[in-house]
Amino acid sequence: MALPASMRLRGYRCFNRLHRSGRRYQGCLMVLRVISEDVSMLRQELRRHPKRCCRCALVISSKVSKRAVRRNRLRRLLHQHLRQQLEHRVDLAGRWVLVSLRPEASQADPSQLLEECDSLLRFAGLGR
Repeated sequence: MALPASMRLRGYRCFNRLHRSGRRYQGCLMVLRVISEDVSMLRQELRRHPKRCCRCALVISSKVSKRAVRRNRLRRLLHQHLRQQLEHRVDLAGRWVLVSLRPEASQADPSQLLEECDSLLRFAGLGR
């Protein structure tokens, strides 16, 4: 199951902003970038609603796996995990989070990916 629309971060300008000026936390299998929300970059309909939760995005390139099936499985796994960790956290409203997997992630066990995701979230001040 994908992230709810209220949690999903979309648009190339948001991604560019996260890459340019987001705070970066690195692990062996993934990179986490965090930045405060910029309302001017959101679509018009999302600007009207109050901040409910943080917004998240995942980047899994073909360098991780050439097979789309494998990339989609990783994406679903991490979407579900991020939703469980961040969806109902009111204290994180107004944050944008970008998770990028490194090529080494394709060889890792799913439990290793989730553990590293948790540790990076904690290190960034977003985890429990």
